[in-house]
Amino acid sequence: MSGYKFDLFISYSRYGSVQKWLLNHFHRKLSECLADQFAPPLKVYMDRTMPRAVHWPSNLRTALRHSKIMIQVLTPHYFTSRWCMAELRSMQAREEMLGLGGAEISQGLIYPILYSDSENFPLEERQRSWVDLKEFAHPDPVYQQTPDYILFHRKVNELASDLVQLVRQVPDWQPDWPIVEKPEPVLIPPPPLPRFDP
Repeated sequence: MSGYKFDLFISYSRYGSVQKWLLNHFHRKLSECLADQFAPPLKVYMDRTMPRAVHWPSNLRTALRHSKIMIQVLTPHYFTSRWCMAELRSMQAREEMLGLGGAEISQGLIYPILYSDSENFPLEERQRSWVDLKEFAHPDPVYQQTPDYILFHRKVNELASDLVQLVRQVPDWQPDWPIVEKPEPVLIPPPPLPRFDP
């Protein structure tokens, strides 16, 4: 298999409510908004859509290697997941190989969106700007019946427009894109305990 097969790869941890939010709202809404922005619509990979009976780790590695941009859905558990860290380090290695996401060219191939927290992320991971979707982090289907869902649609539509522009600028695919195997997760320092004066 050669060349790009996906435009966007969604990287996320399954802990907490984020997977439910992705399935109930974000993945579908993003796909709709991308179709409104560009034809043919961009292809989005999310591991819940992989075929049955495939080797899960191999499928993930292959999909990531053949994806243009990685959407990183930020939660505290993201940085304790060995799979998420492998995906992140793989895309960081590709950026480094291309000279992207650094001092010379600040734009990279990782597109972070903030779902929850941020205070307890590793320091190095707080240095890349993200799209803040915390106010739209409602995982249940009933959210679609609220007035706030219109604002969510607008935000995702803006995000889709931005992603379309980024996808058009991605360098040509290379067969030697690096893939990092599951590293140890980033250790998040515990939040400081409140101190009480005697």
